[in-house]
Order: sequence, then structure tokens, then C-alpha cells
Amino acid sequence: MAKKIKKRKKLRVFRLFLLLLILGLVYLLLDSYLNTKIKNIVIKNTTYLKDQAILEMANLDDYPSFYWTSSNSIKRRLLSSPFIKEVKVDKKFYHVIEITIEEYEILFQKESDGKVVLENKEELIPDTKILGIPSLMNYVPDTKYDAFIKGMTEMDPSIKSKISEIQYDPNEFDKDRFLLYMDDGNSVYLTLTKFDMINHYNEVLPQLEGKKGILYLDSGNHFEIKE
Repeated sequence: MAKKIKKRKKLRVFRLFLLLLILGLVYLLLDSYLNTKIKNIVIKNTTYLKDQAILEMANLDDYPSFYWTSSNSIKRRLLSSPFIKEVKVDKKFYHVIEITIEEYEILFQKESDGKVVLENKEELIPDTKILGIPSLMNYVPDTKYDAFIKGMTEMDPSIKSKISEIQYDPNEFDKDRFLLYMDDGNSVYLTLTKFDMINHYNEVLPQLEGKKGILYLDSGNHFEIKE
């Protein structure tokens, strides 16, 4: 009888040891699985923000665990940036994270203080030089500023990228007049009530036949060749 009890005790100890071993292996496998690092991060739809800056903002620059990193936490961190309007985060097969970003459009940069002005009128000092946006060279009165911002938001981005400088340039007949200096050497006069005329710039160019000068779109729609 004593031998049977001893055998049963040994069997129970063995079973307990086997159970603990299995649990330990399951824990190690599960821990290894959950701590699998992100394999790839795809960032889409950005114009101004650099990928590395986005990774740092989202705390993804060291490619942390795919499973312990939630989509909501990534979105929350990125939306704290004043340059970002909306964020969509998708977790894909084989530990890939896809981030689609909608940025606030940058309208221009103020020459006076170096601040960039966003479509929501927020003004920020960028960390790095932003290319492809015009410089506003002088002060625009408060009474004209909102209409100017509205005109800039309605401007075709492909046209805006061709503008190097913008100057508020009223005369005795038109207090809403602006002068735009284009990268191709031409200048364009616009008035706030006809600001959207600049969106036809590419259509007008062939008619200039390569000549450089001043295009008056504020009144009369005529072209004056530079001497």
C-alpha cells in the first residue's frame, strides 16, 4: 500500500512539473509573439511633413511591438501636431502599419517673422525649410486678410507652387490688389474679388509665346511685355 501512495505522489509531481513546463512554454511563445516588432511602416499622403518626423511623433521610430502598439495611440499622438488635420491608421498582414495623413495646407510663409500660415489661419514656425510655398513680403491689413486667406485656400496647389513671392500692392483705384511674382519670371496682378483668376495661369502661358512681363488679371486681363 505504501508503494502505491509513493508512486501516486511521484506521478502527481511529474504531472505538476509537466503542467508548469507547458505553461512556461506557452508563456514564452505568447510573449515572443506579442512582442514581435513592427516589420514595416507605410506613410501615405504627406506633402510637408517628413517621414522621420512622423515616426518620432508617433513613438514608432524604434519599431516597437506590433501587438502592444494600438492604432488609437498612434492617431492620438499624431493629431497633437498642429500640421495634421486627420489620421487613419491600419494594421496590415505581416506586422505592417499603414498611416494615411491629411495635412493642413500651408498657404504661405511670412517674410517678416518666418512663420508659415495654414489654411485654418494658424501660424507656426517650421522646424525645417518648407519648399514649394510662396513668401508674403509685406503686411496685409486686417480688413483684407480673411479674404486673402480665402483666396489662397481656393488656389490650385500646382499654381501656388509656381509663386515665389506675394506682395500686397494697393493703388488709388483698388485697395484689394496683390502682386504675385512667378518662378518663371512673370508677374501677375490680382484683386481679391478675382483671386481665382490665377488658377487659369497655365492656360494663359501658351498665349504669351515665351515672352516675360506683367499679366494684369485685376482689370482688363492684358499682358505687358518687359522691356
